[in-house]
Amino acid sequence: MVSLRLDGVGVSYGRRSVLEGITTPVLAGGEVVAVVGPNAAGKSSLFRRIAGLISGVGEVAIEGKSAVAGRSRPNACYLPQDTAVNAVLTVYESILLAFKQGGSWSVSDDELKRIDTVLRELEIEDLAFRGLGELSGGQRQLVSIAQTLAREPDILLLDEPTSALDLHRQFEVLSLVQRLARERGMLVLISIHDLNQALRFADRIMVLARSRLVALGTPREIVTPALLADVYGVRARVEMLEGEQPYVVVEGAVARAA
Repeated sequence: MVSLRLDGVGVSYGRRSVLEGITTPVLAGGEVVAVVGPNAAGKSSLFRRIAGLISGVGEVAIEGKSAVAGRSRPNACYLPQDTAVNAVLTVYESILLAFKQGGSWSVSDDELKRIDTVLRELEIEDLAFRGLGELSGGQRQLVSIAQTLAREPDILLLDEPTSALDLHRQFEVLSLVQRLARERGMLVLISIHDLNQALRFADRIMVLARSRLVALGTPREIVTPALLADVYGVRARVEMLEGEQPYVVVEGAVARAA
């Protein structure tokens, strides 16, 4: 099974440091890790560093075996918050193109079935032969998620994947991602602003603030009134029904930590 460990990871753009000294225990396949924090905390930069799209100090150790037969080593796929759209392509063509990146252009029946399965799981079969330029923002976001899932990643890095979706669709997508993590032994890191969704769907929560890792652990360990005041500058209480995940109720603003 795949695993990920970060050791002293940092990212700088010129002289400006956006991440410093990010060190984690081993994050294992089958888990969903919500990466949360205020704007400009470095969440997107962390994902791009893990995916190998930017360089920096420290070590990103991806180990273990891929769940995909014939793949020589585990891979990490990154879905950015803002994705480019080629309006000339149909939805099906765009997923096929993303799926075949860096490989042979011959397409097997099994590969076509995989694309059909992803379309069905996201309930967007009816969009398959529509042009991308015809779609709403939420529909395009679902297509971007389909493009990434079709590649069968071992580590899935999702940067605000539900930002353009209505509440019903958000729960559908997050439920699907959680299920696929369990079934495929895939490690999912998901950047998300909605803390209650993070509490509901994540096994662990990673909190970034002020360019550093502030906390990492289970939802019940990590999300506390003290952390919410320190990181987000809000006065909030954390409640929990018996046998349920905790949830956050925001009561007001407090002075944000320097």
